[in-house]
Amino acid sequence: MTTSATTAPADSPADAANLFERLADVWVELEERLADVPLLRRLADGTVTLHDYERLLFNLRQQVVDGSPWISRAASNFDIDHFALRSAAIRHAEEEHRDYLMIERDYVAIGGSLDALRAGRKNVGSEALSGYMFHYADQPNPVGLLGAIFIIEGLGAKRAAGWAARFQEVLGLADNQVHFMRYHQDADSAHTGDLEAILTSGIIDEREADEVVRCAQVVARLYALQLEELDR
Repeated sequence: MTTSATTAPADSPADAANLFERLADVWVELEERLADVPLLRRLADGTVTLHDYERLLFNLRQQVVDGSPWISRAASNFDIDHFALRSAAIRHAEEEHRDYLMIERDYVAIGGSLDALRAGRKNVGSEALSGYMFHYADQPNPVGLLGAIFIIEGLGAKRAAGWAARFQEVLGLADNQVHFMRYHQDADSAHTGDLEAILTSGIIDEREADEVVRCAQVVARLYALQLEELDR
């Protein structure tokens, strides 16, 4: 995959087809890494346990609670020349700021303790992911975070419902115990549609496209890391 900086002028609109091709390469790398995550391997082969699912929800909640805050932080750092991105980020933050509550309800529905969940801490992968997101969101005009959204929302749109269905199949879970994952199939599909509209609008230049791809690479690695490091 090509990751070197382009020689085009910074204000040249990015080639959307090339950008999507580069992001697709990042996605393929992420899929390959997820296939090696122990919990997801057990989910695929049908040996996953209710305790595994409880651990997954516990660990995801600690990172998801930070989602809306870093998006809001990013929105505050877009200037007037990036007004469309500021508006999109504000809408996205508003839509996401209650997502962690769905995880809490699912966790309690499978017998978990809400007090223990809320007292939990991020695992080392989640610490790295949240730290990176807040650091990047603090930069002026953090356009590269579109790459983070490509990864995170892509997982919701393309993988979450499949994971939910498999957990239900293996563990006999009810719909109200996998609501978070099922909800994100539709919600994140809408968000990825919004993202595609932005990436094809011509407002992203070649330098920013490189940042989008680089951010996608980092977030893909860190998201997989948090799944590899459950409870650590």
